[in-house]
Amino acid sequence: MLRTVADQPTLWEAILPDELRRLPVELARVDALLDDPVFFAPFVPFFDPGMGRPSTPMETYLRLMFLKFRYRLGFESLCREVSDSITWRQFCRIGIDQPVPHPTTLMKLTTRCGSAAVEGLNEALLAKAAAAKLLRCSRVRVDTTVVPSNVAYPTDSGLLAKAVNRIAATGRRIRAAGGAVGTKLRDRSRAAGRRAHELNAKLRTRSAAARDEALEVVHRKNAELADLAETAANQAERLLANAKRALRKAKINAEKQKANGHCDAVTGRRRGRLVRAVNDLTELLDATRKIVEQTRERLAGQIPDGATRQVSLHEPDARPIRKGRLGKPVEFGHKAQLVDNDDGIILDHDVQPGNPVDGPRLKPAVERVIGRTRRKPRTVTADRGYGEAGVDDDLHDLGVRNVVIPRRGRPSKARQAQERQRAFRRQVKWRTGCEGRISHLKRSYGWDRTMIDTTEGARIWTGHGVLAHNLIKISALAG
Repeated sequence: MLRTVADQPTLWEAILPDELRRLPVELARVDALLDDPVFFAPFVPFFDPGMGRPSTPMETYLRLMFLKFRYRLGFESLCREVSDSITWRQFCRIGIDQPVPHPTTLMKLTTRCGSAAVEGLNEALLAKAAAAKLLRCSRVRVDTTVVPSNVAYPTDSGLLAKAVNRIAATGRRIRAAGGAVGTKLRDRSRAAGRRAHELNAKLRTRSAAARDEALEVVHRKNAELADLAETAANQAERLLANAKRALRKAKINAEKQKANGHCDAVTGRRRGRLVRAVNDLTELLDATRKIVEQTRERLAGQIPDGATRQVSLHEPDARPIRKGRLGKPVEFGHKAQLVDNDDGIILDHDVQPGNPVDGPRLKPAVERVIGRTRRKPRTVTADRGYGEAGVDDDLHDLGVRNVVIPRRGRPSKARQAQERQRAFRRQVKWRTGCEGRISHLKRSYGWDRTMIDTTEGARIWTGHGVLAHNLIKISALAG
């Protein structure tokens, strides 16, 4: 059941000195901005209006998530800091004698409501700012970046060794939960670890004479690891089939007990652990077979397709993305696009899996900005990745007067003359500020690494970061 506001202040809050109840300037501005029922509407579809246990008040949840992304805190450290601070308790509408929501409660609320709720919150905030005439969109700038996933740098040997290890661990979880107790699953993690260690030792060879020999050893050990992972996956398939059979029997027994009026909580929890372990092993085996196939393609001299390449066992949607950075030539995650204005307010952002082409994403972004602000930008500028004649035509059709995007390749003489004009160069220089905006989001608002898996999780994570950023910007303008 949805709760929007917290309980009324108690006598304990009333007798506190004014110095303890006074919020810092930034928090006071954000608190006044969030004190609007419009921010509760995005959560309504995810809760029953009258049934169920009362939820955490949404005004408390919103303020907790702002503090989390504003100060780069984990869920556990966030709850600990709020519990120890009277000021943060006042900001989050949590009484002195009330408990702070548990970290797992915040995690479940975040994933339950998903990216739709976060998008609704950002839409509500921008609509509120537009109604107060705080959004300037005479000129906007667009840029893309990579939002890295929470994965280590992937190698074939490392992924295969981890897959073998996790298959054995997940098999133990299934057997401990009572599924496929009589089915044997050999633990091959030591054999995989030994081969990975021998491979890494050969990679440290520096002499040119031993380099060819080291390359041969690397290929042989990778082939052995692929065979080992495939064997472990085949054996785990039999365990998985028997575990699913045991799960069906457990479900039938539970239904019979329920019909007879008996309910065993211990049996229910054990069946829940078995369900989770079976689901984890199913996904793990699919990922393992894909990694084995990629490794054999590479050993055969072929390059796996980056658009479908598996780079993690727990993050199925992360993809290798090359952006040309010197320090990080290849990053692994999702590609995000953002649009901001002169005040630094992010008017639109979008996260897509893989590495889609920049050009086709610009027109829908500008259309969304026009829909939010009810005004057409006079100038739109972006980097050379958007430099196509079709992109310029699409923006002119939307009513944009000045499209300042350098063309890719070698432009014609007429185009060179246009790009050398003082006004064009001035707008191109202003566009580089979008890179600073991206750097600010990565340093201060969590865009340097998403801590929720899948593309949906990346959209949730980046959306909360944008919400915290815009709350500070818009509250400062409103104050």
